[in-house]
Amino acid sequence: MKIILIGNYPLDKQESMKRFTVMLKEGFKKKGIDTEIWLPVICFGQLFEKTTSGLGKWMGYIDKWLLFPVILKFRLLKETNRQARFHICDHSNAPYLAYLPKHSTGITCHDVLAIRGAFGYADAYCPASGMGKVLQRWILKYLSRAELLAAVSQFTLNQLKELSSEASSDTKKWVVIHNAFNAPFSPLSKAESMLLLKDFGIDFKEAFVLHVGSALERKNRKQLLLMVKHLGDAWRGMICFAGEALDPDLKHLIKDLSLEDRVISIVNPSHKQLVALYSSCQAFVFPSLSEGFGWPVIEAQACGTPVIASSLNPMPEVSGGAAIHVHPEDTSAFAEALLSLQNKDKRLEIIDAGFQNIKRFGVEKMIGDYLDLHQL
Repeated sequence: MKIILIGNYPLDKQESMKRFTVMLKEGFKKKGIDTEIWLPVICFGQLFEKTTSGLGKWMGYIDKWLLFPVILKFRLLKETNRQARFHICDHSNAPYLAYLPKHSTGITCHDVLAIRGAFGYADAYCPASGMGKVLQRWILKYLSRAELLAAVSQFTLNQLKELSSEASSDTKKWVVIHNAFNAPFSPLSKAESMLLLKDFGIDFKEAFVLHVGSALERKNRKQLLLMVKHLGDAWRGMICFAGEALDPDLKHLIKDLSLEDRVISIVNPSHKQLVALYSSCQAFVFPSLSEGFGWPVIEAQACGTPVIASSLNPMPEVSGGAAIHVHPEDTSAFAEALLSLQNKDKRLEIIDAGFQNIKRFGVEKMIGDYLDLHQL
């Protein structure tokens, strides 16, 4: 038996999808299954610095949607192992389903945010361009036809079924397989954390709250600023944004709220630095407006950090109820939640529940679920 994983176009630099694909490969190999990864070729895209915008994006489309399907057909003709199974690791590559064996190919759906955005759903917080609408409808067309499909959350699966007119077919096997951790997360001591974060200006004598993620609107970074401003003298700690750099709108809001001296931005921290941030913050705050899964929630829990997160699904599904959940636009509720963590017993209760919750997201379980999906 052999499993061939279809990964993402390398020049798109989708690091989380790369880690997910490698995690599947390593997991299958540990089970004694011959596994390899096929990636879309880089040809025209290499002529441009970026393939996510401008002319470079169109050259990337040629590589992904014109050249690679031809290569897929050629490689399938050469593939002598007739028992091979195929798995497309990212739903955005659903059109490749047209070129792979229908009954032995699965796909993972990580979210339907971009698809819903293309259909005009404002709550997806993913507005689409004219071409984007065409592309996302094309992706949905093929995603809906998948016989074997794993959604990373029940919430994502439900949304996909709402969008798909073909989801109810009896021939389809659509299941929920939660993501596993794609890197090791566990608590670090204060001394280790201080050493790793010494260059970022974090004063460990002061408490700080943490947000991890991009600058996208749906990540709702501004809620941390509004929360701290609302608290006034009741909480005098810092805010740390880890991930993408602060965008101009957020910088303006920081200035308007007079919080310039209470905000730290750490751009693209290393994995070890991220673990140190999770381990040393007073609380991880995740007021996201729209997600497909929400990895940071369980990453923080694994590091022994209490989580205050959006009450919108899939955050409660992922947290397993081991977090304080409030509406993402309710500033006063976020403020009250942070103050409630001053109670030592409540804090320890949430942390302990988090450690129990993360047991659901082991790699071994995820790989077993994917093998069941493919009936291996």
